[in-house]
Amino acid sequence: MKTDKRLFRLLSHPMLRDYRLLFGLWMLLAVVAALMKMHSHNNFLIFRGVFWHTWQGLPLFAEYPQEYFDVNHYGPLFSLVIAPFSVVPEWLGLLLWCVMLTLFLWWAVRRSLLTNRQQVFVLWFCAHELLTALYMQQFNIAIAAIIVLAFFLIEQERDASAAFFIVLGTLVKIYGVVGLAFFFFSRHKLRFVLSLIGWGAVLFVLPMAISSPEYIVGQYVEWIQCLTGKNADNMFALHQNISLLGIVRKISGCAAYSDLWFIVPGLVLFGLPYLRFGQYRYMAFRQTLLASVLMFVLLFSTGSESSGYIIALTGVVVWYTCVPWHRNRWDVALMVLVFVLTSLSPSDLFPAYLRKEWVQPYALKALPVALVWLKLCYEILTRNYAKKTAVR
Repeated sequence: MKTDKRLFRLLSHPMLRDYRLLFGLWMLLAVVAALMKMHSHNNFLIFRGVFWHTWQGLPLFAEYPQEYFDVNHYGPLFSLVIAPFSVVPEWLGLLLWCVMLTLFLWWAVRRSLLTNRQQVFVLWFCAHELLTALYMQQFNIAIAAIIVLAFFLIEQERDASAAFFIVLGTLVKIYGVVGLAFFFFSRHKLRFVLSLIGWGAVLFVLPMAISSPEYIVGQYVEWIQCLTGKNADNMFALHQNISLLGIVRKISGCAAYSDLWFIVPGLVLFGLPYLRFGQYRYMAFRQTLLASVLMFVLLFSTGSESSGYIIALTGVVVWYTCVPWHRNRWDVALMVLVFVLTSLSPSDLFPAYLRKEWVQPYALKALPVALVWLKLCYEILTRNYAKKTAVR
């Protein structure tokens, strides 16, 4: 308990909880990342290509070696998301893209129902992981914001707005579909479902405004085929499958078994808390499920990559800060392990030998988050979240 109190006392210093300082830091990270990647930003070139290839009616998931390395894995709707950053000079588009992603996650955290203490903790703890994602110009920053917004918009009974973000995230990068896990907390379930259907129809056809119906339908079909094929390619990829699935796969070196042997038990563990109906009334319980969603989507996806862990680390902080009991020294140790092994391991602040010989080959970046998620599963299945918790 004393360790927990000391940690929060540190973050309670007026300077550290000054949102102007935090905002300046986050914007500085966005600008620094853009400037450092001004001459090496392959992902942003792929993203720009989604807009221009849609505009020209070209295949979205083909290789374009004269434009960039790798291939696009984002849905046709992304062509409209990236459009404003594609029609301006490349350097300006990159800068604005990094700033927009940062602003979106900042806005999601600040507009959430998280307490000031929780918000400050998220903004400080996730700052380095944000920089990692910005270096890769990754839309995962926006996915973290989308999941957080979907949860808190449902809490605020703004189900139509929550549905919009869930559909947006799903049609751009699939990950957004996990927002459906918050369906059980909606007080207006019919409105929520109808909003999902309505926004699904609107956002599905919207890219047709810059192409054609036949083209967009065909690209969605190709997108599903592309994602299915990518799953097999990710199995032993050095920079993919950084997940609980990847840890087991890469340590064992075995390709024979199906990931379903781990995904199914994971889904069971993920779903069991929804049977604790009596705990639904407590905000801490619901926030813990938000934390579980944010971690689960990375831990059980073969497409997980280092820059995606801005999503999971947001969940780790929510888990640590939302419960109505004091955290013990083991929980603090887990947070330290998450920061050192998950957040710092891709950077030069971490020993290069350990990163190259152990962390990357065996997907160990995911290990601390996996331990936190398993601890979360135990707590959410056994603990009472009523103490000192507001009832809605």
